[in-house]
Amino acid sequence: MALLSSISSSLSGMKVAQSQLEIVSNNIANVDTKGYTRKSASQSANVVAGNTMGVKMGNIQRTVDEGLLKSFLSSNALTSSLSSQYDYLSRLDNLMGTTAAGNSIASNVSSLQSAFETFSTNVTSAASRYSLLSEAQNLTNKLNYLSSNIQTLRGDADMEINDAVANINSLLQSIKALNTDIVKYNVLNRDGVANLQDQRDEALRDLSEYLDITYYTRDNGEVVIQTTSGVMLLDNEVHELSHAALAQVGADNSYDTGNIQGIYVDGVDITSQLTGGSIGGLIEIRDNTLPSLQSQLDELAYVVYTQINSVHNQGTAYPNMPYEMTGTATFIGNNATGEYNQGIKIDSGDVRFIIFDENGNQAATTTLVGGIGFSQGSLTQMMNDLQGWMQSATGANLPDASVSMNGNGNLVISTGDSDYTISIIDEASSTPGSGQQNVSLSFDVNGDGKYDTTASGFSDFFGLNDFFVTDKTEYIYDSKVVSNTASVGVNTPTTWSFSDSVNGLNYGSINITRSMTIQDIANEINANADLNTHITASVVANGDGYMLRIASLEGAQLEIAETAGGGVLDKLDMAPSNCGYAAVLGVREDILNNANLIAAGTPNFNATKGAYIINGASNNIANQLADVFTSTQSFKQSGDMAQTSTTIANYTSTFVGNVASLTNTAQTSYEYQTALTEAISYKEAEVSGIDLDEELSQMIIYQQSYAACAQVFTASREILDVLLGIVN
Repeated sequence: MALLSSISSSLSGMKVAQSQLEIVSNNIANVDTKGYTRKSASQSANVVAGNTMGVKMGNIQRTVDEGLLKSFLSSNALTSSLSSQYDYLSRLDNLMGTTAAGNSIASNVSSLQSAFETFSTNVTSAASRYSLLSEAQNLTNKLNYLSSNIQTLRGDADMEINDAVANINSLLQSIKALNTDIVKYNVLNRDGVANLQDQRDEALRDLSEYLDITYYTRDNGEVVIQTTSGVMLLDNEVHELSHAALAQVGADNSYDTGNIQGIYVDGVDITSQLTGGSIGGLIEIRDNTLPSLQSQLDELAYVVYTQINSVHNQGTAYPNMPYEMTGTATFIGNNATGEYNQGIKIDSGDVRFIIFDENGNQAATTTLVGGIGFSQGSLTQMMNDLQGWMQSATGANLPDASVSMNGNGNLVISTGDSDYTISIIDEASSTPGSGQQNVSLSFDVNGDGKYDTTASGFSDFFGLNDFFVTDKTEYIYDSKVVSNTASVGVNTPTTWSFSDSVNGLNYGSINITRSMTIQDIANEINANADLNTHITASVVANGDGYMLRIASLEGAQLEIAETAGGGVLDKLDMAPSNCGYAAVLGVREDILNNANLIAAGTPNFNATKGAYIINGASNNIANQLADVFTSTQSFKQSGDMAQTSTTIANYTSTFVGNVASLTNTAQTSYEYQTALTEAISYKEAEVSGIDLDEELSQMIIYQQSYAACAQVFTASREILDVLLGIVN
């Protein structure tokens, strides 16, 4: 029996040694295989009926530190998030250009400032005029270019999110299949579980590049995967993600407004819960970082647009004075009557109209208040009164003159005769030569008899002589940045009324009470049957706070008026949004075609002649245009840039610095996190990786063990043969 036991033991030892050699060989063969972990198997005495019958080998086990794996998944998710952010910011930083190369937006602003200053010193120079136009166009082109590329980057990020969602779903399906095989192999006690677990861990690593995930392992060997915020991704079944990318992203498209779709699991939007992995970084770039920079760019464009136009509208082009002026501001007519019932009132100063003949001599002049006798009334009444003076034989005596609104709701003033041109200037009073000074006026936006807004400058209010133009309809209103939980706190309830160029005046209203927040106001609008088919309201993140945004679904010119009570519009500073201004800002086309249309000065009253004269060398407006760049301007809070008062050049430099700073911070954070992730990976390799020296040492041990067992087997068999021979 002892000999039989010896043979059995040596045979089992040879088999175990052979199996161990196979494990070692696989370890050595897979030393460079990604995701492969060191395999080993324990061995123990094989006891049968209390007697030792050789040895047996246990299941093949992996050498894995689960704690390190989970640390790697967390660190890898953050690395991927930072990588995505750095990638997009570095791309934008490259688009910004450099001051040294003279192609940065800061350089464009500086060059335009210099061009305005040069123009102011020599307004009769054709070269200075064309240089000014060239630099103005360079600035608007740069604004257009940067805005377009920011939105392209946002669109790219959205498409990457879409691709990432598809890859995540594929990985989850793969992990589910591996779960099934692992459970099956465990039940059937089949070899290969460790290799399947390696494949599953590698899939988890790949998954962590897209999402911040955590997992736990059930007793049967399958893993359950969740996001770190608790969203279930894989249990018994895969919970697939879904997202539909937007074909083309614009500055007015955002996740907050619903223009950009969220990421859904089981019909629930989980976008706000995804902060890690490449998806988290892409969401941050798409919804926060780039929109913040876009809003700063739009604020810069808006201030340049409004401040230059405010001055240019005070001037008169010479020698190419216009015989027809078309405004850029859009007004809403009464759909039923075609009348413009909104009230307009001159609060201080007076508006002077001067008609010049073909020789540049004054042919007629009057003022709106003191001469025509209009100090307040409807827009239609004002247009009729002005047209009456222009056509009257006792007035300008231009029978073909007209003052009306065109089909777009823009004011058009025409002498009806190209030999007679018109100049509009604001003065301190109705007295000729009383001094140029912008009039103050009030306006009733919805024709209810209550003046809702104030403005400075008659021509600027109507946009009759703009230098910069946009094709942007004011279909979006934004509030200032406030807390989304703070109540509006009005002393008395108030009512907001809504009008637009498609649906007419006052087609719907909401009531606002003291305790309502901007989210409550948005909810009230979106629940109102009279309004929600025409406008939509949302609360949009902006820097450290939120804005109430109200937009026309039809892209129509929108007006909001407070028809009862008061204070909320002013308190929230609700006004037409500058969203997207940088994308559409340009120089007025006819000015681009004729530099002589740039207004450099204004007519001056000659007391001796008792008439207004215009001098081609007059540069009072040109000086004021140059001063726009050296004067302190007010900039609203835009994204991460706080409300400030500074020069246009300083604001531009701050914007450029923001991009550079964000890029540098992203790079530093990414490089640090990459090093940390690599350190964890290196530590994992120390635990789970293959050490060739150690494996070769194990191979020698198992080879010697095999040889020893073989010698025992041979000796035992020889002894048994001798004994059998004696017996026989």
